[in-house]
Amino acid sequence: MTDQTDLLQNAARRATRYLDALPQRAIWPSDAALAALEGFVEPLQREPVPAETVLARLDQLGSPATVASAGPRYFGYVVGGALPATVAANWLATAWDQNVHHWAGSPVGAQLEEVALGWICDLAGLPAGTGGAFVTGASIANLCALAAARHALLARLGWDVEARGLYGAPEIRIVAGEEVHSTLLKAIALLGFGRERVVRVPADGQGRMRADALPANSGPTIVCLQAGDVNAGACDPLAEIIPAAHAAGAWVHVDAAFGFWAIASPRHAPLVAGLGLADSWATDAHKWLNVPYDCGLALVRDPLALQGAMSIRAAYLPDDDRREPSRFGPELSRRARGVAVWAALKHLGRDGLAALVERCCEHARRFATGLAAAGHAVLNDVVLNQVLVSFGSPERTRRVLAAVQAEGTCWCSGTVWRGQTAMRISVTSWATTKEDVDRSLAAILRIAAEQV
Repeated sequence: MTDQTDLLQNAARRATRYLDALPQRAIWPSDAALAALEGFVEPLQREPVPAETVLARLDQLGSPATVASAGPRYFGYVVGGALPATVAANWLATAWDQNVHHWAGSPVGAQLEEVALGWICDLAGLPAGTGGAFVTGASIANLCALAAARHALLARLGWDVEARGLYGAPEIRIVAGEEVHSTLLKAIALLGFGRERVVRVPADGQGRMRADALPANSGPTIVCLQAGDVNAGACDPLAEIIPAAHAAGAWVHVDAAFGFWAIASPRHAPLVAGLGLADSWATDAHKWLNVPYDCGLALVRDPLALQGAMSIRAAYLPDDDRREPSRFGPELSRRARGVAVWAALKHLGRDGLAALVERCCEHARRFATGLAAAGHAVLNDVVLNQVLVSFGSPERTRRVLAAVQAEGTCWCSGTVWRGQTAMRISVTSWATTKEDVDRSLAAILRIAAEQV
């Protein structure tokens, strides 16, 4: 075998050993593992170091200091564990080392992207011809989709925003719900609209935008809706709001970072009824689709609007009729993100994806039932995979959360939702089982009982 083969097989053995150990290890790294990270802090040496030595040091110091977010009992934020099929596909794609900027740079990367986009649009009932881009995550997907909206709305008024900028441009009004996600506000700021100028629409008790409070349209408008509130999991009433917004001439964008995938489940699809009526969508594949980081999707009903906002021209780049990836996203050089998405969808199929979504939601309900039965306040209607729980006062809730995180059986994140301090449990991984839920629930309840 060549040195390269030995090295790659060594890496595979180390990675496999790491993954095999995840179900048994504490979720948060030990103090000793964190202290050992100082071993990376050293001057850069002059002479080369053998690749095997580099790999061994990375594994020795790095693997113990990771957060076990790929394991079955990580319930922090909204983080999915990568399916084995997608990890393997990602390894192969890394070995391919493709730059998926154009077909000429990677025929296989461009082809798999186009196929995966078609599958996703069909799965979600999006309009035929919907365009899209593979980006780092929903943060950039929101940015791309809103840039497409800006392009289209100003083009209707005869203003070329990519050429002339925003100086002197007609004003675009942004409407968003009270519980809008911070990353969408960041995209709004980056595009020059201004966070403080967003018209905020009141939400109901579960964080859903109130359709009856939608303001009357006034000039070019982008209405930003949400499918899957990051705290409560609730979805705005899309089927009610989108037709009304369209009737007033508005562009409707849906931030569906994880809630997008509810469409795959017959039981939960009604929560996102009307999803396909919008003009643009943002979602993550590294959340509920369970592909490795990083991977998000910007989807736009009118691909020419996305292309108008994102496309570049250079003499050295091909100019043909193919769907060239770099014409639809902000990057030129980037890795082959579409390979793992294709692998996830091919591996799961419609039924497997539906089962994954439904299993996570059932686990969330199991958490909520157990917590409520023990007398703790579940703050949200558990409609998807999110559970919010208070253990009494804000101080006690924070103590319980810190103790759960330190104890290591599972890891949950904290939040403040509608004025209440809460522990947030997000069940997003294919690897989580009923036994993992019961083990985690027992640890949470034991710790809560100790934090009087």
